[in-house]
Amino acid sequence: MIFSCSNLGKSFSGETLFSGGTFRIEDKEKAAIVGINGAGKSTLLKIIIGEIPAEEGEINFTKGKTIGYLAQHQDLNSDRTIYEEVRSAREHIFAMEDEIRRLEREMKQASGDALSAMMETYTRLNHEFELQDGYACESEITGVLKGMGFTEDEFGKSCGTLSGGQKTRVSLGKLLLSRPDCILLDEPTNHLDISSIVWLEGYLKNYPGAVVVVAHDRYFLDRIVEKVIEVEMKKITVYQGNYSAYAEKKRQRREAQMKAWLNQQQEIKHQEAVIEKLRSFNREKSIKRAESREKMLAKVERLEKPQELKDSMFFTLEPHVTSGNDVLTIEHLSKSFGSQQLFRNVHIEIKRGERVAVIGSNGAGKTTLLKIINGLMDADSGSITLGAKVTIGYYDQEQQLLTEENTLFEEISNAYPDLDNTTIRNTLAAFLFTGDDAFKLVSSLSGGERGRLALAKLILSPCNFLILDEPTNHLDMTSKEILEQALCHYTGTVLYVSHDRYFVNKTATRILELAEQTFIQYLGNYDYYLEKKEQMTELVRRQASSGKLSAAEPAAETASSLDWKAQKEEQARKRKRENDIRKAEEAIAKLEERDAALDELLSMEENYTDVEKLLKLNKEKEELQEKLLELMDEWEKLQE
Repeated sequence: MIFSCSNLGKSFSGETLFSGGTFRIEDKEKAAIVGINGAGKSTLLKIIIGEIPAEEGEINFTKGKTIGYLAQHQDLNSDRTIYEEVRSAREHIFAMEDEIRRLEREMKQASGDALSAMMETYTRLNHEFELQDGYACESEITGVLKGMGFTEDEFGKSCGTLSGGQKTRVSLGKLLLSRPDCILLDEPTNHLDISSIVWLEGYLKNYPGAVVVVAHDRYFLDRIVEKVIEVEMKKITVYQGNYSAYAEKKRQRREAQMKAWLNQQQEIKHQEAVIEKLRSFNREKSIKRAESREKMLAKVERLEKPQELKDSMFFTLEPHVTSGNDVLTIEHLSKSFGSQQLFRNVHIEIKRGERVAVIGSNGAGKTTLLKIINGLMDADSGSITLGAKVTIGYYDQEQQLLTEENTLFEEISNAYPDLDNTTIRNTLAAFLFTGDDAFKLVSSLSGGERGRLALAKLILSPCNFLILDEPTNHLDMTSKEILEQALCHYTGTVLYVSHDRYFVNKTATRILELAEQTFIQYLGNYDYYLEKKEQMTELVRRQASSGKLSAAEPAAETASSLDWKAQKEEQARKRKRENDIRKAEEAIAKLEERDAALDELLSMEENYTDVEKLLKLNKEKEELQEKLLELMDEWEKLQE
């Protein structure tokens, strides 16, 4: 065991944040702490490491176990380079190596007992050096830095010049290399691109110690954790399994709690009705029986009604105007900053109803593409054409279009003065702003709340082409699920940048990966992308090295034409098969309905006494049966 928590409780300003927190973390265990924004997840981590005190309960650590902690925000004030800062986590290894080298030099001059003592120390240090993978230390540091998304050219950058996100990545790399018995991570994926998150997944899965992580990345949690610690409704509950298992068990538990509460309420009402009836008889015996029942009812331990969760809200997005089938056409698009080429000779077509996800490493140019499409930045070359009746709605991850002094209600009503109060309140409620939340000031909102408000504002616009830059950043899991449902039912077109793989997997119908200075297309969700990625990336590299990627030939089309066309043909075949199956089922249903009607007609006395009519009805029934058999054969073949 690493540590155990018993009945932990914490309050702020007299209001309980959580109580009764009891759980333990075992050696090598991988656990997640989940809950909505503001539930107390980060506070729980800070209590565990002793940064803030708990008001109730206690934490017991196993003697000798070491704990490492990564906060959400890092204030890394250091004059060292990135490499030097991360290398400092293994300083004891390098100090040990220096001592080994010193002993090697001095042993050449030593003799007798002094040499024997040196040899003994040298052997012990060498053994310890090997046990701690000293010979692989330099390569491990390089691997971690590259895993965190730093290139070798950046290793020499001073930490003082880094952005907040880069400082967090340096601190994370340093923590991983320090190898404590248990790592506590607060939102470690916030500043990582997909490739870095995938690398971190592999590292943590194989980490020899325990890991406790706070994260909203459900794909990440599904692949790493085996225990979920939920902070919700001021309580801490432990579930075994990954995130998907937790979500299912939570749903089952809530259903059972609600069923038990409803059953008890029904029984209480029944007993109260019986008591009232007994009293109405107004006889001594019946009154005594009523009193006896009242005493029994008073002893019943009342179940607490499960609180309403804000996880079943749903909002339907519908564009006011339907666009043409061709929504966006990009031809020969190129963009670079100085000597850094982001992408070149890009060709992209987006059709109405598609949900296209743009993925790629940080700094590759994903947001730049969105800004060029929105006219916020100029391309070096190429053209962008919007289709007929296309209107763009743009979501900026910085939410720069919100007015700080407005209330949430005013932010919506000022932007859309024709909306009635009910529509505004319903829209806010769909994004979890209920009751008095509508009258909060924009300036008081957290990052996640600002993101939800900006999305709520965007969906009310008359646009039919949504362009979203990291729409799930800072959203809690419930908010992400609401957005997923809304986008999946949206009849307009969506183009978005995201590093949230679970979100991409749920919503994307096509993926554009920015790699090798071009966009590689995958006609499917994230799972399909993973299946095809290696094959497609290798194809791009081969064609790039053979010089086939020229200005005369669109890079994305050249790189993926065969696979892309095969994907489109397969999708078309699938849609046609599904359409044929639907038509066959509809035709069978109509024929069966007519067959039942014919049976009824044949059983009517006025018909079976009319020979001519009877023959006509029988002939129709025979022909109908033949058609039914043909349709059923066709349906069976389509299913196969």
